[in-house]
Amino acid sequence: MRPQTPRQPLPTSWDIETDVLVVGFGAAGAVAAIEASDCGARTLLIEKMDFPGGLSVVSAGGIRVSGDRAAALSYLEATCGGRTPQVLLEALADGMVEVEGYMRDLARLSDAKVRVTSALGNYPLPGYEALGYCEVESVPALEDGTCFPQAGPVKNGTRLFKVLADNVAARAVKVLMSTPARRLLTDADGSVIGLLAEHDGRPLAIRAHGGVVLACGGFEADAEMQRQYFQKGAVLTGSFRGNTGDGIRMAQAVGADLWHMWHYHGPYGLVHPDPDYPFGLYLKAVPMWTPAPSGTQTLGAATLGTDPAPGRASEKVLPRLAWILVDQAGRRFMDEYPPYPGDTGVRPFDAFDPKCQGFPRDPAFLVFDDAGRRMYPLGRSVHNDPQPNLGWSADNAREVEAGIFHRADTLEELAALMDVPGPELRATVDAWNAAVAAGRDAAFGRLPETMAPISEPPFYFGRVRPVVINTQGGPRHDVRQRVLDPFGAPIPGLYAAGELGSLFGHIYMSGGNLAECVIGGRTAGRQAAEARLPA
Repeated sequence: MRPQTPRQPLPTSWDIETDVLVVGFGAAGAVAAIEASDCGARTLLIEKMDFPGGLSVVSAGGIRVSGDRAAALSYLEATCGGRTPQVLLEALADGMVEVEGYMRDLARLSDAKVRVTSALGNYPLPGYEALGYCEVESVPALEDGTCFPQAGPVKNGTRLFKVLADNVAARAVKVLMSTPARRLLTDADGSVIGLLAEHDGRPLAIRAHGGVVLACGGFEADAEMQRQYFQKGAVLTGSFRGNTGDGIRMAQAVGADLWHMWHYHGPYGLVHPDPDYPFGLYLKAVPMWTPAPSGTQTLGAATLGTDPAPGRASEKVLPRLAWILVDQAGRRFMDEYPPYPGDTGVRPFDAFDPKCQGFPRDPAFLVFDDAGRRMYPLGRSVHNDPQPNLGWSADNAREVEAGIFHRADTLEELAALMDVPGPELRATVDAWNAAVAAGRDAAFGRLPETMAPISEPPFYFGRVRPVVINTQGGPRHDVRQRVLDPFGAPIPGLYAAGELGSLFGHIYMSGGNLAECVIGGRTAGRQAAEARLPA
């Protein structure tokens, strides 16, 4: 018999009865609701915010796919580093082969166009050559940008979510916005039979005869959970304030095991000078690149958002970065342009120094010169939130005036503003300029084409910190998306999908969470629908 956890008292009556209850209206929740409805189940989809989309609507929108199941499985095995059961990787590889057809079927409702492009894996692991992205590249009703104004400019993630939202709307799925979930409800045997929520500030007791699918994301916006699970402690929230670990805590309360809680996906980003501003500021979007298998630094093939170099169809042009990063001692500590900046860009910031009993790279400093200031907009805001997006000036002058960047006429004056040793900063910049002139970064191996000198005064800095785009941790689940307890037994009636308990607990595969949203969402919705009991 499965060990029991203390049970939330059951309501004397139910406000709503349904077959399948899906919590969270992002990509995973939308797909779970679509699948449950298509299986004939009465389906209710609730969302805590008053707008939908979660992180999916502001994602790059590329779902990782493959036409070679064996190669995809090899890549997943290497990417997950032995931290995820084989049977789950096999199911994800199977789904990656099927996603294209599924998305094309859904896209017809919105008259949307779907494309699949080959794209190397982020790292030269076995099977990396056989991967691609499935993207929704156009949705006629969306191109004017009025459907999801809180998500900012239309991108492929917005297009993907529009297709999913259209398909939810076309089915007999009841949707309740502004309805945060509070507690799962279990019967005497520990089976999840419903959920307590709130709607318009009033309690709402929901009975789910088939099950509850938690698709309400991770804990990117919960500072206390960050402090407990991230080595560095709390970091900057990237794009969405709604993901505060609600599903994780609810699952824990009914006995769920957790996994991958340390692993989060994100770059380093700029600190807004207003302490009440809720997000980190992303830096310029730059293409990913794939190291050559031999370890030599050559460019890989097609990556999201890049254009081929003339005459080199399989390779991509990488931009120069205007900046270097220095720590609180004024020294460089990393390659500022790793292969996948949005994933492992945060990891060097985690270093704890026992001599100073702190993290001397958080905050760190982004240093550039006046030529770099004029190069391109250095930052941007990307979030699903009604707070207005920050427009960014072409030459970063407005951001200097706003205090995002600070200016000094000399490096010594800049060091004083940064409160770092002036001689160390001068030596760091001199060494960097020598490396640029030589075309080789011997210290950290930054690609030569991405290097730019820092020599034209005045000089500038901005404070940078780790930014969490999304977390990977959450309740452990099996191949049927059933949430498991610490002894490996499924908790009846409880399912998880999307980033809530992602498979990725080692390094991330770009587009992998969206693949989990679609593949895991379909499985969870179907399983909950098939488990429904007579009302």
